[in-house]
Amino acid sequence: MPSHHRYSRFFPLIFLLADLTCLNLGIYSASQFRFGKIILSEPYLILQLFLNIIWIAVFWSTKLQEINRNSRLLDHLNKVLTGLVINLSLVFALWFAFQPVEYSRKFLFLTYLFFTFSILGWRSFWHYFIRYYRAQGYNLRNVLIVGKDKLSESLIEYIKETPFLGYRVVGVLDSKKVNLLENEVQKLKVDIVFCCLPDLKNDQVREIIDFAENNLIKVNLFSQFSKLMTYNLSIQQLGNIPIINVNQIPLDHIVNRFIKRSFDVIFSSIVFLAILSWLMPLVAFLIKLESNGPVFFMQDRHGRNNKLFKIYKFRSMFVHQDDSVVQAQKGDSRITKLGAIMRKTSIDELPQFINVLKGEMSVVGPRPHAVQHNIEYQPQIDRFWQRHAVKPGITGLAQAKGFRGETSELSDMSGRVKLDRFYVKNWSLILDFKIIILTILSILRGNENAY
Repeated sequence: MPSHHRYSRFFPLIFLLADLTCLNLGIYSASQFRFGKIILSEPYLILQLFLNIIWIAVFWSTKLQEINRNSRLLDHLNKVLTGLVINLSLVFALWFAFQPVEYSRKFLFLTYLFFTFSILGWRSFWHYFIRYYRAQGYNLRNVLIVGKDKLSESLIEYIKETPFLGYRVVGVLDSKKVNLLENEVQKLKVDIVFCCLPDLKNDQVREIIDFAENNLIKVNLFSQFSKLMTYNLSIQQLGNIPIINVNQIPLDHIVNRFIKRSFDVIFSSIVFLAILSWLMPLVAFLIKLESNGPVFFMQDRHGRNNKLFKIYKFRSMFVHQDDSVVQAQKGDSRITKLGAIMRKTSIDELPQFINVLKGEMSVVGPRPHAVQHNIEYQPQIDRFWQRHAVKPGITGLAQAKGFRGETSELSDMSGRVKLDRFYVKNWSLILDFKIIILTILSILRGNENAY
């Protein structure tokens, strides 16, 4: 039988040292690529120390040392990416505030590029390693379940089917024998008590919690909400009364909105510096060369909470007087030759990074439809407006999954809205990264619906 040592007390130190190793490897790799040598000069050694201190502060403040054994890999990586975005926000803010001309921006960019890939790599390795380690019978937590009914039986079955979580059920105590809890805990060396609420009275639950807190034992409460599991559940406090919110979304939390906004600003700034600074004047010149009219096409769209804003696009059609909103179709005569190329490669959407910097849009989110189309489809599609609970995006889950171009059938729009609603309910930073990568791959492969 494996020993009952708490090796996890070493995890925070392991995580911090491994993260700092990845950061410094990123710094040395960036130095090699940028300057052709790993040895840094004194100013860059000071910068290295500065970056390490900032990461240590972010590491502890965002609790990157705390990894719940129930967390999925995506939950783990999303937490790491959150720390990275906060770290980058601090570094960028200080960089623009002090304008340190003696340092190379390319060096900083390469440092965080290498750091991001290496930290995500080692954290992914750790996730699978620790799960394998626990499945072999190590780093286990002894579980005592209090309360017997079908729900507690389901929990026991789930724990048996998922040995990689590292739980070991050492006993089940009937609700009528709660008075034996202290003896059972000491005899079985219990780490966690799971309380089955349907089988316990309120005073019994309070008694268990009081005992657990006095003996450094964790308590988890579970109940039956299976009929509500399609909704996003969160527990809130109204006075001293717990309230279950059934339609909470991740971006209702101000911290998540700050993280997403920080990512939007950082990503858009990089796009402007690396691409739009030279591409925008070139495209503008070619648009004016081919046809008369403005460089940009602007149109009202619904944003977050249905607030109207002007969306920016490169003009891809000849100027025409038809005020009705008609979706572009294959072989549409209104589209210019340059416009066809831009729409195929999504270059016409790039000015929307202006909307992102203005705070009207996000890099990733549900694509904003023409106002007329929203009014047309809203009565026909259930919970259509839910997609407007967040900022619209330059790209979205629906577009990454191939829903682009004309929506000639109701099922086309319904499929888009379904994916948009999934995104709204399940947003995470790692999901944004995944959508961006899928969108880039889709553009490189080409999409028959992009016209």
